[in-house]
Amino acid sequence: MSAGPGAGQGSRSPALGLLLGIAAMAMFGLTVPMTQLATGTAAAPQLSPLFVTSARAVVAAGCSATLLLATRAGWPTRSQWAMLALAALGNAIGYPLLLALALRTETSQHAAVIIGLAPLMTSAVAALAWRQRVAAGFWACAVAGCALVVAFSLWRAHQAGQGFTPSTADAGLALGVLAASVGYVAGARITPALGAERVICWVTLAALPVTLPLALWSGAQQPAFGSVVPSAWAGFAYVSLFSMWIGFFAWYRALAWGDAVRVSQVQLLQPFFAMLFAWPIHGQPVATESLGFGLAVVATVWLGRRLSQPR
Repeated sequence: MSAGPGAGQGSRSPALGLLLGIAAMAMFGLTVPMTQLATGTAAAPQLSPLFVTSARAVVAAGCSATLLLATRAGWPTRSQWAMLALAALGNAIGYPLLLALALRTETSQHAAVIIGLAPLMTSAVAALAWRQRVAAGFWACAVAGCALVVAFSLWRAHQAGQGFTPSTADAGLALGVLAASVGYVAGARITPALGAERVICWVTLAALPVTLPLALWSGAQQPAFGSVVPSAWAGFAYVSLFSMWIGFFAWYRALAWGDAVRVSQVQLLQPFFAMLFAWPIHGQPVATESLGFGLAVVATVWLGRRLSQPR
């Protein structure tokens, strides 16, 4: 575990950063079906979206406080707190809440249409944050990859007879993806100094003044907890421990080690992980045609990395 300023700098590996990014996307891929388990649907509601969002961050903050105390971690600097607050707004509050709200009325496949925009948004935010100019070919691959993900998700929705009609939930999800992208980059910017583990720990603690009161208030508004089915609690446990905490250990380090502009493209795989995991969780089998889309997406990620050398 990283232990001080400069952590992660000496052992930086772009290849390892890419592998960590893929591992993080597998963990994040479970977030959509697990969030839907936790919240239920409009017809069969379970835990409220606001409670899931705030309480999962509070659980992660408790784990974070324990880890920071056990490792005797020092406090972030004043300048680092600004980045931590930005990451908290995007990753602990904005995106989780907007996703949970959307999944009350939309399916996982429908949400994946919007989530497919994440790689392009994160790349754009990262390029602006680092003032990095990359080859036009990289942007072409990024746009092509996003188009493939969106086309795949639309096809899946059409196959399920759901169609695609823009809604308020779509706009909310798009804002959520933008918030997540800003949060990812803010966290990645201070990962070399603090270490990935400490960044997500401090992010959840930075959000605590907002998430704890919201968790207490929304918990009091929540219908009897005894009526919540065990599967909803299992979904809540997953998004609390993995989506809000452990997954970021890998993701922030991946963005810092592998170049945030390039590694962000592995987010193209997240919708495919989400749909794969939705098979055992929601009984939605993966169509064989998705393998062709998956291979095409992986090809855009690989080619984009080849063309992404700064110029």
